[in-house]
Amino acid sequence: MSGEFEVAGSIAEGGLWARTAEPHAGEASAEGHGKCLNCGTLLAGPHCHQCGQAAHVHRSISAFWHDILHGVLHFDGKFWNTLPLLAWQPGHLTRRYIHGERARFISPMALFLFSIFLMFAIFSYVGSPDFTGDKAAGATISGTDWRASVASEIATLEKKVAEREARLKALPADDPQREKLDMQIRDLKAEINGMSFAIEGKPRYPGVIDSSGDSLADAFDFGTKVDTGVPAFDAWINKLAAKTKKNPELLLYKIQSNGYKFAWLLIPLSIPFVWLATIGKRGHRFYDHAVFTTYSIAFMSLLFIVVTLSWKFNIATGLVTTAALFYAPFHMYRQLRHAYGSSRIGAVFRLFLLLNCTGIVVLLFLTILINLGLIG
Repeated sequence: MSGEFEVAGSIAEGGLWARTAEPHAGEASAEGHGKCLNCGTLLAGPHCHQCGQAAHVHRSISAFWHDILHGVLHFDGKFWNTLPLLAWQPGHLTRRYIHGERARFISPMALFLFSIFLMFAIFSYVGSPDFTGDKAAGATISGTDWRASVASEIATLEKKVAEREARLKALPADDPQREKLDMQIRDLKAEINGMSFAIEGKPRYPGVIDSSGDSLADAFDFGTKVDTGVPAFDAWINKLAAKTKKNPELLLYKIQSNGYKFAWLLIPLSIPFVWLATIGKRGHRFYDHAVFTTYSIAFMSLLFIVVTLSWKFNIATGLVTTAALFYAPFHMYRQLRHAYGSSRIGAVFRLFLLLNCTGIVVLLFLTILINLGLIG
């Protein structure tokens, strides 16, 4: 059941962050009478104009659970106003939000935060979607099975470590085989470290990592090494390459872990390219591009969640995937056309430019994640 609790916790965390980004949702709808129960100010509407508290308060269990759904999941009328427009008329949603219709829609940052947390929460439970069609391979990494598979592999490697350590103890102190066995044991322990870090959050043999130092780069022959003429830089790069070869699972885990932590970087990375794709459209500021970018990324995250779930539960996988592949650029086209008031031909041209820029943004984002994984 730990996977289910992890998903629920991640979704709740995303809702709380979204709530932080947009704290005032306009829950109260009834007119207030009398004085505010919080500060005593005479009420003239559904909220106190002095402290902002809702005029209507409640003390029922049903209302308490409503508060949980509303406060944690941000589940209110704004959701139903925002999601249909985001799915089918994203350009209208973007333009209306930019021009001041804020109270009836979920803010782009709140929706972005919630969609990103929801996406990675689902991935942590069901695993990344297997688009190869190999159900057997996908089963080993989906849901909580991937953890069991990694734990089983660790147990196998632990047996190999124990067997080699027993052989090492039986050898004389001056036996030339000791060095080879010692290196094999260190390799196995380093591999276990990467796997245990992925499922336990810590290495089982920290001494292997701490004692490796600069000798890691010398312990492996990579065929070629970086040689820029700057010894300090070369040593640093080669050391990172050695660490990557030593623990590829650890690097992958760090990339996945940093993915949702630094997903917000997609916004500042994308804004300059959106500006570039909309050159010639006057009257738009970088704030407008930020709203456009944030709503677009939030929708793509939700769309990817739908595709992932269709593959996980084998629900019309081919149809859903094909529809998503065609609808994603069409969605960007509609958002470009209506948000910036472009003609059909102009929107197609800008879409082509933006799609190429999207590849650059994804590449930059992955480069940042890989570097964070190597340095961290």
